[in-house]
Amino acid sequence: MNFSIADNEKETLLDSLKTANLKFQHTYPGDKPDRQPVHTVYGGANLFTSDTCIKMGEIALKSLQTYSPDFVTLAKVLQLEGHDMLPDSFKKAEKLIRRFDKMSEAERKKEPGWLAYSVYNKIIHKLRTEAVEDFRIDFEDGFGNRPDAEEDETAVTAANELAIGMKAKTISPFIGIRIKPFTEDLKHRGIRTLDIFLTTILEKTKGKLPANFVVMLPKVTIPEQVTTLIRLFEIIEKKNNLAPGTLKMETMVEATQIVMDDEGRNPLMKIIRASEGRCIAAHFGTYDYTASCGITAKYQTMAHPVCDFAHHMTKVALGGTGIFLSDGATNVMPVAPHRGKKLTAKQVKENKESVHNAWRIGYGHTMHSLINGFYQGWDLNPAQLPMRYAATYHFFLSSYDDAVFRLRTFVERSAISTLTGDIFDDAATGQGLLNFFLKAMNCGAINEEEALATGLTLDEIRSRSFYKILQGRRAAR
Repeated sequence: MNFSIADNEKETLLDSLKTANLKFQHTYPGDKPDRQPVHTVYGGANLFTSDTCIKMGEIALKSLQTYSPDFVTLAKVLQLEGHDMLPDSFKKAEKLIRRFDKMSEAERKKEPGWLAYSVYNKIIHKLRTEAVEDFRIDFEDGFGNRPDAEEDETAVTAANELAIGMKAKTISPFIGIRIKPFTEDLKHRGIRTLDIFLTTILEKTKGKLPANFVVMLPKVTIPEQVTTLIRLFEIIEKKNNLAPGTLKMETMVEATQIVMDDEGRNPLMKIIRASEGRCIAAHFGTYDYTASCGITAKYQTMAHPVCDFAHHMTKVALGGTGIFLSDGATNVMPVAPHRGKKLTAKQVKENKESVHNAWRIGYGHTMHSLINGFYQGWDLNPAQLPMRYAATYHFFLSSYDDAVFRLRTFVERSAISTLTGDIFDDAATGQGLLNFFLKAMNCGAINEEEALATGLTLDEIRSRSFYKILQGRRAAR
């Protein structure tokens, strides 16, 4: 058979294409299999103590049990699947709960309300064991502009409290600080707080930082602000004998200029590149962004269309880069308007209605984020935590059966496909399917045994890499 293209000509063309392909794959490696927290709780630095996260869990659990003492109440407030078939009376609900408690998971799945039952009990467990996944000690909006001496003192105190929490193991698995922005008027204050905080904690802990520690830089508008932070990281690492690259950062998307610059381009990739590999996430600032769009305070909400526009622009700019994306916060707090022990029946009713209304808003916002591919968001009050987990668990559990079928089918098909060199052509797609289960397990929506329904082994799941799974299976053939 005759060919028009000589072997040497073909190899020259393909070598050139290989260079371009590998460059693209380096820029867009796909979703990271690393654990991403489902939320970040922001709290003023002046209020932070070593056991803040523990106390938040206790407050969140009390709030849930006060305003939803059982899964039936939660199902009806949020109108979860099967809510209309659940009993209205307290006695009938109690009887149903006792019956559900005695059932196996398989038996419960045949009953109306099984999803609400599972979600409710998983929330209870989560609030008792790991209520806060990620916490930011906030020196920006949550702290405000204060005299330099006061912020200096707070930076020292907060760092010392964090060191105590590290030793006592009472801090969240992800944690960090948010400093003031590197705008012209606040850059000196931002740098000073960063220096004081890090120097203090490193002295206190003899050079150790908490696991998954990160520095949040807010109100970023130009790459040079990120570059400055990276140069500061290098100085701090060198002076404190930290390994190069130890300090990581996050950026915020909270101004129109970070969505589109003065040349009509989206500058987010430039912002990420300026971090030289140290930026791990981009967080959306709902209220600063809506304000920058000219939206008045009354209408500044996560549900505003300008937020969806910014979300999609961020997704398009950073999709496939491995940068974690986080949505913003709901500003309606599920906090009762009336306090005290001697409340009237009317006040008790108003408290319940107010909290339940805030629950519906928070739940709806979180579900909207999840449906649009934002698996993380902000919480500002411990009473918001139950709805964070209600939405997250509902999202994963309601999609579980379909995800199992898709991943099992994909693994079976992919195992007989062809590996080209060291790059598998469907690895990114497979990793995306695997990441669904990794995210669900990380937050407590499912356990490892439930992930086995995909046909993967525990060792394969724990590898967190779809490519490694396929390599292993092909080698075993």
